[in-house]
Formats: sequence, structure tokens, C-alpha cells
Amino acid sequence: MKEKKILVTQPVLPALDDFIPMLEEIWDSKWLTNNGKFHQEFEKGLAEYLGVPYVSLFSNGTLALVTALQCLRITGEVITTPYSFVATTHSLRWNNIKPVFCDIEPDYLNLDPDKIEALITPRTTAIMPVHVYGNPCYLKRIEEIADNYGLKVIYDAAHAFGVKQDGESILNYGDLSILSFHATKVFNTIEGGAIISHDAKTKKRIDNLKNFGFVDETTVVAPGINAKMNELQAAYGTLQLKTIDDSIQKRKEIAHIYSQQLNIIEGLSFLEEIEGVVHNYAYYPIFIDKDKYGMTRDEVYEKLKKNNIFARRYFYPLISQFPSYKGLESAKKGRLPVAERVADEVICLPIYPDLGKEELGRIIECLKK
Repeated sequence: MKEKKILVTQPVLPALDDFIPMLEEIWDSKWLTNNGKFHQEFEKGLAEYLGVPYVSLFSNGTLALVTALQCLRITGEVITTPYSFVATTHSLRWNNIKPVFCDIEPDYLNLDPDKIEALITPRTTAIMPVHVYGNPCYLKRIEEIADNYGLKVIYDAAHAFGVKQDGESILNYGDLSILSFHATKVFNTIEGGAIISHDAKTKKRIDNLKNFGFVDETTVVAPGINAKMNELQAAYGTLQLKTIDDSIQKRKEIAHIYSQQLNIIEGLSFLEEIEGVVHNYAYYPIFIDKDKYGMTRDEVYEKLKKNNIFARRYFYPLISQFPSYKGLESAKKGRLPVAERVADEVICLPIYPDLGKEELGRIIECLKK
């Protein structure tokens, strides 16, 4: 008999008994979208939970990225990472902005601040780093570079829900930060996302842009888009806030078991936790040294699949290697050595709150063998 399939992630859902009364209230009100009661409650509750001043809810994280660039009127060139999900760079292309790929640092695989300045040109207007796997970028270094050159900073914080460094939310850095609430994320609203801003004027502009540019019934001030979160998602999200701490604690326990058990396997490495950081354990990436481990990353990936364990190679290939981007000067082979190496070594193992001890043991034993 074939063993149960283990997927790389599994969404946490709120209790259906708690959600049904909220659905009934929505059905009675017939208010489905456009800043309804649950939208307002969720936005307020989310800002309080995250420790940020202003939240603007979106129907998904990609539209939040696209809108953030519009909000800050970003043009020309933006320095970003090749080691991310494609939405990061796609948002630039949708705004007719040229992505300029910068290599990543080897410790936590975020944008390498030592390599940013060499890529700045007169056309550079912003930096778009990613908090990869929820690990904070070198926030102060990036801020210093941006200030010196008069650049905006937009953080793709899709992985970084609830992450804090030295007691403060990392979402409070940069000009804007973008969250994703996709079903695969630590915190989900099925689909969804948000932009974190730092002043009321910027929030107002974002909220106008996500609603076609309307400021009142007859006035449109900008060529906006329809990116609003609906009432069902907002109600669902309000419930998710009640259980998110428990979910993250369970992820932490699983991550620690992985680290204890895999630490003894030669040729297999993982990222250490960062001192002073409250992590969310969004992913558990491991890295395969083929010479020491005796198998390539892809051989390990296939072996796991044969055992009905479906890990993922986040992030492979690099964004810079996709046909849409590989023609760029900054994407040429050899220009991004750390990112190229890591993309060939990485596998993200299954991690989610309902991952049982038996399933966890299966994954670990498969890697030990």
C-alpha cells in the first residue's frame, strides 16, 4: 500500500462553525465588497496585530506589488533579486519598469547590500528587496544606500507575516511593504494581500488606486485598478488572526525537529535562526552539497517524490533564467554566482501546522537514507 502523500504545505482554515455566522451576516446585508464592515474590522485588527500604522487590503499580493509601484510613481530601473517568486519581477514589467538583478548574500539569501551600489545608474529609481523565507534583509544597510542615492525602497514581504527584529515589525522599514495572504502562506485569506504604509496621505492614495482611482462618486484622480479585498475574504481573515500565533508555534516546533535531526547528515545544510528575530517559520529550506551528500539536489527531489513526499525547489530556476528576463544584461550567466549556486542546491521541505510526527519522521528518514 502506497504511503500517504505529503505536500510541501497545507493551508490552515478557520473553524467552519465560526465562519458560517459571518457568512450569514454578509448574506443578510448583501454587502459583498467596497469597504464593508468586515473589511474595516480586518484592516484594523491586522494593523494592531502586525504593529504597523496603516494597512491597505488587496485581493492578492501581486496586485499589491503592482499598485505599490504606481503609488510611488516608480519608473526607469529597479534593483531587485533573481531569487524569488516571479511575481516580484512581473510587477515591475507590468509597470514598464526594467528589473536589474543583484546577487544575493550567502547567509540568508537576501539581496546583497555590498553589490547594490555598482548597479545604480541615472535611471535607477528604487530598490525592491525580498525578505526571503521570512528572514529580514539587511534593513539599515539598504536604507543607507537608498538615502544616499535618493531611491525608494519597496519590500516584497510576502514571506514575512508577523516577523519582528529587535522587537519591531520589519514591515515598518522601507517606503512600503507588501504582504501576500495566498493559500500557501503562513497567514492566508484564500487569496489576498496588503500594502503597509507609514502615513495617512500615502494610505489614501493606495486606497484610491486599488478602487479604479475613485475619490468620490464622480471623481477619478488616477488610472487605478480593481484590487479590492471582498467581504468574504476579510471575514475569513478576521478569524485567522485568532489562531495565527498557535499556527506559528506549531511551525516552530516542526522546524526545530528538522534542525535537530538533519544537523548530523553530511552534505545537507539549513539556515540558522537569526538572533533577535521573531521568525514565522514560513519555509524550511535545505541545501544539498552533491559531493558530500552523494546525490544531486534533483536526485534527492525525485527520491522524495518516489516516496510520496512532494517538496519544492524554491527558488529554481532563478527569475533571471526565465525567457522573459534572461536577455537582460544583469541576468547573464556568471553575473549572479551566489544565486545560481543556491538555486541548484535548494529544496524546501514540507512544513505546516498539521504535519504529523509520523509524516515528519518519514521525511527525515528518507533524507537520512
